[in-house]
Amino acid sequence: MAILYRINCPLQAADVADVFRSAGMRRPVDDLDRIGRMIEHADITVTAWDEDRLVGIARAITDYAYCCYLSDLAVCKEYQSSGIGTALVNRLREQLGEEVTLLLLSAPGAMEYYPRIGFERVENAFLIHRVR
Repeated sequence: MAILYRINCPLQAADVADVFRSAGMRRPVDDLDRIGRMIEHADITVTAWDEDRLVGIARAITDYAYCCYLSDLAVCKEYQSSGIGTALVNRLREQLGEEVTLLLLSAPGAMEYYPRIGFERVENAFLIHRVR
C-alpha cells in the first residue's frame, strides 16, 4: 500500500465525513455544510490518500509561531494500525516547525494512543463545551 500525503489540498466535505464516520469519531458527519466550514476554516490540513481515496486527515488551527490545536486526527478503520496517524502528525509537525507546541483534546477511547506517538498527557487544561 503506497499512501500519498498532501498538505492543504482541496477536500470534499463528504469525503472527510466518510473518514470521520469510518474512524468512529463523533463529528457532525450528517451536516456536510458544517463539515465544509470545518475544512474551510482550518489553517492546515494534512491528508493521506490511497490512490484517489481519502483515508486519513489531520486538521489543525495554528498561528504558526507558538501553538497549534490539532482538532482532528482520523484514519479510516481499515487503515488504522498501519502508521498513517503517526505519519500525519509527523508531517504536521514538519510544517509547523520547532517553535510551535502541538496540543489536542482526546476522545476517551484514544487516551492510550497519543502517548505512543509522542504526546505528553497534561492536567492543566480547561474546556467550555459547545451547545451542539
